[in-house]
Amino acid sequence: MGKTFKAAIYETHGNPAEVLRVVDCPWPEPAANEVVVKMSAAPINPADLNSIEGKYPIKPELPATPGMEGAGVVIEVGSEVRDLAVGTQVILPHNFGTWREIAVIAADKLVVVPKEIEPIQAAMLKVNPITAWRLLHDFVPLRPGDWLMQNAANSGAGQCVIQIARELGYKTVNVVRRAELVDELRSLGGDVVLVDGENLRDEVAAATQRASIRLALNAVGGENALRVAKCLASDATMVTYGAMSLQPLSIPNGMLIFKNLRFTGFWVNKWYDSATLEQRAETFAPIFEMAKRGLLQTKVEKTYRLGEAAAAIAHASQHKRSGKILFDLAGPST
Repeated sequence: MGKTFKAAIYETHGNPAEVLRVVDCPWPEPAANEVVVKMSAAPINPADLNSIEGKYPIKPELPATPGMEGAGVVIEVGSEVRDLAVGTQVILPHNFGTWREIAVIAADKLVVVPKEIEPIQAAMLKVNPITAWRLLHDFVPLRPGDWLMQNAANSGAGQCVIQIARELGYKTVNVVRRAELVDELRSLGGDVVLVDGENLRDEVAAATQRASIRLALNAVGGENALRVAKCLASDATMVTYGAMSLQPLSIPNGMLIFKNLRFTGFWVNKWYDSATLEQRAETFAPIFEMAKRGLLQTKVEKTYRLGEAAAAIAHASQHKRSGKILFDLAGPST
């Protein structure tokens, strides 16, 4: 048997812990325009589990390898590749399954990552930081000193919003469900951190000296999103990018008629599909600079080997985690 590498695959949709298998795959030979990447790390995102379950809008052809983001190092280049050298750290594209030890892919699909960024952090720069950056730039023109508000502030995207907003000089009101998260998010740079409740509007007004809040970021939905909307100024915008409560938005007519609130959505996959290479580079550049300076970091709770996929998925499915769960793909297989 020739040289092989390991990859996670699923051949049918269902419970990730039950349908996911780790298999041996033949070592790839790159075409002239391709490179071989040795994967360093890949996180387990909620969307990855949704994809395996068959609940995500994008359904890849089966059998499929999951994983929407990850980073690695180029170890071999095709004969016509000129812009990527062996040893370059790269991020894989959003439509390529990353839960594998080795990837062969067209060189022009990869994003080069500065070597100063740790591989584990590089593996998590493509989804949540990009989402946060676009949420802060594409909907309401903000200036230093302006306020914005978000729920799910302890989520991966929420923490990125806090860190990026702090760097840009914006002030954040951050809503969480558990009191033990308050100090942690304040230390991350959150200006105001409040536990969700029926008095949220009064608490926000008091904490911000009744500041005008023109942008809200919603990843929860349901009653929580309505309480956040009640805190907004007239002509403000709420952007929905997640639905953790699995409950729809229910917006009173008066918010539309008398306050002229705008409700819209964002999905990072659609942004990637429509963004030009130049637009992607312009977004990654400041994110890379923040990551290099240690100003944009994602907390990691635990890493697993690929052979421990069942345990990793079970851990990633738990609530009340303190950080991300990732596959460490750089070492020997287990």
